[in-house]
Formats: sequence, C-alpha cells, structure tokens
Amino acid sequence: MTQALKEALVRYTDARGGADGAYATAVDGLYLMRASGEALPTARVYRPALCVVAQGAKQVLLGEAAFDYTEGQALVVSVELPVLGKVTRASAQRPFLGLNLDLDVGILREVMAQLDPPPRPGPGRLGLFVGGLGEALADCVLRLLRLLDTPEAVPVLYPGLMREIGYWLLAGPHAGEVCKIALASGPTQRIAEAIRLLREDIARPVRIGQLAAAANMSPSSFHQHFKTLTSMTPLQYQKQLRLLEARRLMLAGQANVAAAAYRVGYESASQFSREYARMFGAPPRRDVAGARAPAMPA
Repeated sequence: MTQALKEALVRYTDARGGADGAYATAVDGLYLMRASGEALPTARVYRPALCVVAQGAKQVLLGEAAFDYTEGQALVVSVELPVLGKVTRASAQRPFLGLNLDLDVGILREVMAQLDPPPRPGPGRLGLFVGGLGEALADCVLRLLRLLDTPEAVPVLYPGLMREIGYWLLAGPHAGEVCKIALASGPTQRIAEAIRLLREDIARPVRIGQLAAAANMSPSSFHQHFKTLTSMTPLQYQKQLRLLEARRLMLAGQANVAAAAYRVGYESASQFSREYARMFGAPPRRDVAGARAPAMPA
C-alpha cells in the first residue's frame, strides 16, 4: 500500500511540474509535499491533522520534544500547535513524499457517537503522536488521493472517505488519543477554545483568567492542562504565534520589521528582533531575505 501511495504522489506532483514544495489540492485541507533534499526547520502552526509520510522521513519539534516519522507512519495532531518541522531524509533519486490532511472534527464526533463502546481518552500528554499508518487507513488515504483525478466527485465522495478515515483512527491502537479531538467537553477541546481566543487577537496581552474561563477550568488547572497538551505556557505559546505571524507579514511584503513587531503586539522592536532570532536562527531582515532567495538545488 505504501508503494501505491508513493506512485500516486509522484504522479500528481509530476503532473504539476514535479518541483519541491507543498501542493494545494481540490480537497479542502489536503496538501501534498515533495522535497528532493533535506531541509532546515520551518515554523508553522499545525491544525488537527493526519500527516503521512510515503517516502523519506520528517521530524517535528514541539518545545524540547522531537517526533520522527518515516514511510508508512503518520503524525496525528489533536490541537493547534506551533511547531518546527523539517525533512530529514530525501534525495533527488528518492524524494520525500508526504501529505497533510486536516481532520474534520465534526465528522469525527459523528463517527465516535456511533461506536459502541466509544474509545476512552488516555492519560494527559502532548497533543500529537506518531503511529503506524496501517493497511485500512492507508487504503482510505490512497482513495482520497485518487479522488483528485475527478474533482467534480470530491463534494459527493469526500464526506464518506473522511468518515472512513475517522473510523480507522478511532478504532485503531491510538484511539485513546484520537478521541480527545472529538470530545466536545473534554480537556483537549476546552484548551482548543482558549487557543482560539489567543489566535483571534495575538496582539492582546495574555490574561490567564479569561483563557481559563473560556476553557471552563480554574486558572491552576488550565495552566497544567495547557502545558501538558502543548509543552508550553500560554505566554510562550502566544510568543510563538506572534513571531510566526510577524514572519508571515514580512515574507508577504505587508510589513517591515518595526511594523510587523507592532502589529503582533510587541512594544519594543529590539526585543522582537532578539526573540525572533532565537526562534528562527537569524535576525528578521536576514531571515526574510534568506527565505525569499531562490533555493539551491539539492
């Protein structure tokens, strides 16, 4: 099945030039990736998603924790998390091939409601994990890729495929983690509501009491659950969101360094530059100039 996934990804990306990068598709929330060489870490916010490697290997860093996954494996993300991701094994002869599929929380809840008995949530831990893809889940992902050949069929067939994917995730060996995505009143989704508030206005100072109230938790319980799920405090989480948004603004040419710092909530451009360099490895102007420069062939 992994070989069939590789062939489908190669065929789709070859038909669109075969260049390195991410490919948007006719399926909302489905992105295909191809890379002909190892890459430096890039920062981004992962939404609840299924991230599959068909060839090569990748690493995701969340705080001090590193998650490596290779062909035939998948990373499952249960809540929005700012992470560093990089391709760790790829070559021109055997490029990295993978895909990211945003999970539909509504469909997961529908599927979970029909399971008897439903899976029980496992102990608290970080909001992502790596596991084997499995034949049944790989088959669903392959049929989703093949659906891209007939875009007109996507609105009709996509919901059914997502239900199948949800079923195999909720019936698999990691069901205790996956079900946390679907539990509307569980700690994961309550923390997700607080994260939504943070993302809506990242320039506003963090107010733990307001976030805890949104999560329907006491401030101490909220702080504990938030750090268990994200490996960060709310303040550290917001800082990463601010720096990621500032970088996006500068790369898009929508703001210079000072304007980007101000728009995401910094009062001091020098403090912004220091924290930016710690996260991205270079001061803002140098980092943005390097990111805009044409990539060297691998």
